[in-house]
Amino acid sequence: MNKMPKAQISSRTLGKNNENHHLWNNNGIWNLNYTVYPTPKTKQRIRISLGTSSVDEARLIRDRFFAECLHN
Repeated sequence: MNKMPKAQISSRTLGKNNENHHLWNNNGIWNLNYTVYPTPKTKQRIRISLGTSSVDEARLIRDRFFAECLHN
């Protein structure tokens, strides 16, 4: 995955009611979708192909991605 420039990421707690939050299936391949706020007055939607057809694998990739973002 490409390294994104530092920006404010809007984050919500993931829970059982929304296990696929930030995930979108596009013709059988899961994508990660999220919004960053480079400045207080602008926002940018990011879409990244996760390269998998497995929802379980997509959830793991998403969770690792956000864990890395929050620790940097």
